[in-house]
Amino acid sequence: MTGKDAAARRWSIGELARASGLTVRALRHYDEIGLLPASERTVSGHRRYTERDLRRLYRVRALRALGLSLEEIADALAGSADDLVTMRELLTAQLRDLEDQAGRIHRLERRIHGLLRQLDDASMPGPDQFMTTLEMMSVFETYFTPEQREQLAERRAALGPEAVEEARTRWTALVEELLHHVRADTPVDDPRVRDLLSRWDALGAAFHPAGERSGGTRAAAQRMWQDNSAELSRNLPWPADRMTALVAYLERARQTS
Repeated sequence: MTGKDAAARRWSIGELARASGLTVRALRHYDEIGLLPASERTVSGHRRYTERDLRRLYRVRALRALGLSLEEIADALAGSADDLVTMRELLTAQLRDLEDQAGRIHRLERRIHGLLRQLDDASMPGPDQFMTTLEMMSVFETYFTPEQREQLAERRAALGPEAVEEARTRWTALVEELLHHVRADTPVDDPRVRDLLSRWDALGAAFHPAGERSGGTRAAAQRMWQDNSAELSRNLPWPADRMTALVAYLERARQTS
């Protein structure tokens, strides 16, 4: 419908529920809290939604998909107009979010291609490998926001595969040296330990975004390790208890510096 006929169109709550994927109960709740009140009612009290209501519902759904709470959405809509500029800004933000999702899907696609290459070599990835990958994906997504995951991915891409592989080799050597000091119970203020700690932190910093943004990803990584050290250690060549002891040893060294 176009023109005058489109402007006169009205939708029942059932039609809007089917089109939007929301339940009738959810739409009633939106009406009750003032987030999406129906502009009109029939003589028998049934809700009727107008074209303007339809645009508002689209904005609610789009903002919800971007991670805003219902309260935050209500505040955002209360302070914005229903015009071309506002709708363009919302669609641009929604498109950016979809592009971010596409990037994450592309990275997952590359992981699966790696598993397929292993299959092409007549080598079936073991159940532990699949389970570890699933756990790592779940843990990573739980502790890092989409923005932080994107920041970390951008940093790895900027470093390049050769630098990442070199860093992995250096990190392995650092772990071996530090584990030696953990076993020997070397005092954490020993200059050798201080030097290793400095190299450890510098190596880790290369994989975090620069400036103030690094604080969020560092804190998330620390929480992720504290809560999931056993699972994360499964993919490492050292026992989980030794890695846990190593991380605790480094923390003591930081506190004395």
